[in-house]
Amino acid sequence: MSESSLLLASRSMLVRDLTLAMRRKADVLTTLFFFLIVVSLFPLGVGPQMEMLRGIAPGVIWVAALLASMLSLGRLFSDDYQDGTLEQILLEPHPLSVLVLSKVLAHWLLSGLPLVIFSPLLAMQLGLDGEAIVLLLITLMLGTPALSLIGAVGAALTLGLRGGGVLISLLVLPLYIPILIFGAGAVESQNAGLGAQAHLSILGAFLMLTLVFAPISTATALRISMD
Repeated sequence: MSESSLLLASRSMLVRDLTLAMRRKADVLTTLFFFLIVVSLFPLGVGPQMEMLRGIAPGVIWVAALLASMLSLGRLFSDDYQDGTLEQILLEPHPLSVLVLSKVLAHWLLSGLPLVIFSPLLAMQLGLDGEAIVLLLITLMLGTPALSLIGAVGAALTLGLRGGGVLISLLVLPLYIPILIFGAGAVESQNAGLGAQAHLSILGAFLMLTLVFAPISTATALRISMD
């Protein structure tokens, strides 16, 4: 097996998942609309005081992004499982973890990246200044891929189980909490004049760890679920 064939298989998997997702645009837009609606409703619930909104903005956006990313986790492997494609993927001569990484990348491009793109508009709505918005954007760029990688492990472990969506939430939510804390805390720390370098470093470390271990764990969980 050559490196070129592995890259070709990974690229084919990525293009396939993106193409299939574009045929079901409603599923893709549901995640984005949920994110936009949740953040937009907060000013109506807590009041129009800009100082209060500015203080809770990082946490609100991060919680909304976390919940929105969980909405699409159930579809990460379920469609391939139901139509038999997943069995064919497991029979591929290429490392399953690499193919899983391609599927997770497709998931992030469809559910995580749109949240990152629209987050500055929502941050402006909640009163954050330019420097805080840039920092929030950086934390989301570091944190949302880690959310997708961790979520893939949960999706693989609950594959084919009744009520899998609830089980995914129970499995991955505790692992999401550190990313949420350091993601929102980076902006709050910067606003308090303490600097955000430590928070960004920890987020980067989370991303590297999940990038290394999550595809392997997901591949193992898929093999167990298919046995």
